Amino acid sequence: MSTSSVDRAAGPASLPAPDETRWPGLATPPHSPLRARAAEALFRRAVKNLDLRVTFPDGTVLGAGGPEAPEMRILRPSAFFHRLGADAKIGFGESYMVGDWTAEDLAGVLTPFAEKLTTIVPLFLQRFRRFAERVQPAAEENTIEGSRSNIHRHYDLSNDLFSAFLDESMMYSSALFGPGEDLTQAQHRKLDSVLDYAGVREGSEVLEIGTGWGELSIRAASRGAKVTSLTISQEQKVLADARIAEAGLSDRVDVQLCDYRNATGQYDSVVSVEMIEAVGQSYWPTFFATIGKRLRPGGRFGLQAITMDHDRMLAAARSYTWIHKYIFPGGIIPSVQAIEDGMRDNTRLKLAGMREFGQDYARTLKLWGERFHQRWDDIRGFGFDDVFHRMWEFYLAYSEAGFRSGHIKVHQFGFADPR
Repeated sequence: MSTSSVDRAAGPASLPAPDETRWPGLATPPHSPLRARAAEALFRRAVKNLDLRVTFPDGTVLGAGGPEAPEMRILRPSAFFHRLGADAKIGFGESYMVGDWTAEDLAGVLTPFAEKLTTIVPLFLQRFRRFAERVQPAAEENTIEGSRSNIHRHYDLSNDLFSAFLDESMMYSSALFGPGEDLTQAQHRKLDSVLDYAGVREGSEVLEIGTGWGELSIRAASRGAKVTSLTISQEQKVLADARIAEAGLSDRVDVQLCDYRNATGQYDSVVSVEMIEAVGQSYWPTFFATIGKRLRPGGRFGLQAITMDHDRMLAAARSYTWIHKYIFPGGIIPSVQAIEDGMRDNTRLKLAGMREFGQDYARTLKLWGERFHQRWDDIRGFGFDDVFHRMWEFYLAYSEAGFRSGHIKVHQFGFADPR
């Protein structure tokens, strides 16, 4: 039995209390009996029609799923409902991190919740949401300094961590699968697709916004392009430079530690893969305008973005969630409409092509999750503890469930300057 399967099935007694220096305040659940009772009533009402089983220590079973349905085991009901009552959008994930509940098939449990996300809270209560929910803190606003801090908290965790669960392409974004392709082949298919949308070919001068670990730059330079790639992650730049040098392409790729707002020069193509989610809604006009300014007449823009429905985006625009607190501070997922409107209002570019492949992202995340579990002993050796393990386990499964349910999607766009 693997380490990950032991951890997933284990009861709370097997989990050490969170280290207060790493996880301040997490070990002790909040205490608000009235809110906990309200949360329990809403939770019981919500799960009774979901295709899963929710089991309690006293033998109570809730949910509409049969014996084969994914099982959510609530091990410490009191702590679970107090966390849920204090702040459901944060407490649900925190309660998993500390072991108040567990699941063998975590993505399977989370998918029915994602499918019914807009109706879990009764409509008559949703009108009061703005009074009860926390908003994103001002300290996480995506100013130039704020963006650097937000990116540092996630992407500078450890290159070794990301190397452990990503494939050899080191792409941390959705693959685009063709028949019979493995993850690396599918990542290259994705890159070729977005480069095609951007019209990248021999002799192209390309600006990449968001370097990652360099694979897109390598792919573009291999076509004969000259690439300027921007990142604000020092850790990513170090490894990207090393990988580009190993590919023998240092003369064709210049990785700069530079915010997109400080970009200079003119280019035939601009490309950006899953970076817009970190821009922040109030900075989208600046992001789109920057693309327009950096493109030569007749230039093209290739974009890959996680998306959500426009009405859901508007409803979630200021919400502060578990994902913001623990994974992506300052982030917001745009809608297709927000991207199209932003490009129309801030550039001369016109939409030239688009594809959606959200189920490919669910598959990508499943593969990442499996590799994360398989490599956990190695990852633990990089200095990460059991709470981090369950946090990332929840993050990957939560994201997979979002794509599986269709609550979030991923799109590639091609925009062209008609001049």
